[in-house]
Amino acid sequence: MSPFGVIVVGGGHAGCEAAAASARCGVRTALITHSFSRIGELSCNPAIGGLGKGHLVREIDALDGLMARVADQAGIQFRVLNRRKGPAVRGPRAQIDRVRYREAMQRAIDEQANLFVIEGEVDDILFEEGKASGVLLLGGIEVKSGAVVLATGTFLRGMIHLGDKTISAGRLGDKPVLGLSRRLESLGLRMGRLKTGTPPRLYARSIDFSKLEKQAGDRPAEPFSMLTDMMPEEQVVCYITKTTRQTHKIISRNLTKSAIYSGKVQSNGPRYCPSIEDKVVRFSEKESHQVFLEPEGIGS
Repeated sequence: MSPFGVIVVGGGHAGCEAAAASARCGVRTALITHSFSRIGELSCNPAIGGLGKGHLVREIDALDGLMARVADQAGIQFRVLNRRKGPAVRGPRAQIDRVRYREAMQRAIDEQANLFVIEGEVDDILFEEGKASGVLLLGGIEVKSGAVVLATGTFLRGMIHLGDKTISAGRLGDKPVLGLSRRLESLGLRMGRLKTGTPPRLYARSIDFSKLEKQAGDRPAEPFSMLTDMMPEEQVVCYITKTTRQTHKIISRNLTKSAIYSGKVQSNGPRYCPSIEDKVVRFSEKESHQVFLEPEGIGS
């Protein structure tokens, strides 16, 4: 295999952006991922942007990145948060069809010149004269390069907590990466853990939506990308409900079943995105909290 200028390990948000940016600069670039079919997978809630994060997406767009354009193609509801306040604190947000997003990102990667996708798992980093010179895949294949970018997300010795069950996984349905984790430790890099939570999936036909508050998108929809000249006309409705005192009692009685409060998870989660049990404990003076019901895609 001919050497590459850059190897990017991981096909998530960061990996796709890094690989595409390298290729746009004219560098022969390899994106190494377990499966091409999983490139652009939305592992958590299928939404892009929000307060703070929406600005980040637009900064990526200003640097000719992919996320804003792909989100505009796959969005099914668009809203600008804090619209009543000044422009500096407004946050564009879109609910995304996870299948459309994955397909659009894969097209963008496939059509990018100088970018080559290699399916496999990186087991080791190769070095020459103290510098990274490529990677070794499981199975013994060496891929040479001038630089290696790690965009491994949650896969390095990843763990998933489902109630009181713990599963070794990069994300649900994907195995973790172990060899590369050991290699990084051997280089003197200390491994740590970050914590994130994924909202539960609900069966839509089991919900009486007539009793919920509707949350419609903005019309006209405002795109993320300055290069988008046509937005999808079809937008879905999201819904809002609230917890009750009874909800809080049930959560409080079952806190020991939560990985956060059973001691299994030691890391802190995102500051502005706490799980429902964390809200009930940390804000015990509140009688209710909003719950947002958002579709996974058109027709989901």
